[in-house]
Amino acid sequence: MIGLAVILGLVVGSFLNVVIARLPAHRSLWRPGSACPTCGAAIAWHDNIPLLSFLLLRGRCRACGAPISWRYPLVEFLTGGLFGLAWLVFGATRDALIAIALLATLIAITFIDLRHQIIPDVITLPGVVAGLLANLTTGRVPWVESVLGIVAGGGAFLVIILASGGGMGGGDMKLGAMLGAFLGWKVTLLSLFLAVVLGGILAIALLASGRSGRKDPIPFGPFLAVGGTVGLFWGERLVAWYLSGFAG
Repeated sequence: MIGLAVILGLVVGSFLNVVIARLPAHRSLWRPGSACPTCGAAIAWHDNIPLLSFLLLRGRCRACGAPISWRYPLVEFLTGGLFGLAWLVFGATRDALIAIALLATLIAITFIDLRHQIIPDVITLPGVVAGLLANLTTGRVPWVESVLGIVAGGGAFLVIILASGGGMGGGDMKLGAMLGAFLGWKVTLLSLFLAVVLGGILAIALLASGRSGRKDPIPFGPFLAVGGTVGLFWGERLVAWYLSGFAG
C-alpha cells in the first residue's frame, strides 16, 4: 500500500508542477496540454511519466534539447516521498487522506512562493474551509481547536503585519490560518515556532555570507510549509512531550 501511495504522489506531483507553473500566471490548469516552455512542442504522454521520463530524456526536451528544470523531478520526488510517509504514519485511514491533501497544498505553495514570492488566495482560502470541514467530518482535531487554530494561525501574522507596517504579507497570514484549520491551535503554534526558527537561521546565514542584504525579501511560505509538515506528522507528540515537562 505504501508503494501505491508513492505512485499516487508521483502522479499528483506531476500535476502540482502544472499548478506551480500556471496558477500564478492565471492560466488554465487543464488546457492546453503540457508543452516545452522553450520551443512550445507538445509533450507526449511517454515523455511525461513522473521521474522516469526525466531520467530517460537526460533532463532535456526531446524536440529542441533545451534543459528541463530540476524543479519538475524534485516536486514529483518530494510529493511521492511525503505521500508514502503519510501512509506509513497514518495507515489506511481518513487521517492519511487529509494528510495527503494538506501536503499537496503545502508543496504547491512552497514552490510558487519560492519563484514568485506570492501565496495564492485561491489555494489558502479554500484550504481554510477544507481543513475545518475535514476535522468536523472526521474528528481528527476537535472542531473547537480547529477554529481556534484558524484564529491563532492567522491572528499571529495579523499582529506582526500591524506591528511592523507590512513586514509580513497577507498570504502568510492566510497560510497560517489554513494550517490552523487542519492542525488545531496547539500544533499550529508549534509549527509557527519551527518556521520562525528555520527562517531566522537561514536569514542569519545569508546575511553572514553576504548573499542577502537586510532589506532583501525572503519568502516565508516554505518555512511555514516545513513547520506545518513537521506538525502534521509529529506535532501532537512534540506538544505532549513539551507539556509533560511542566507536569513533572
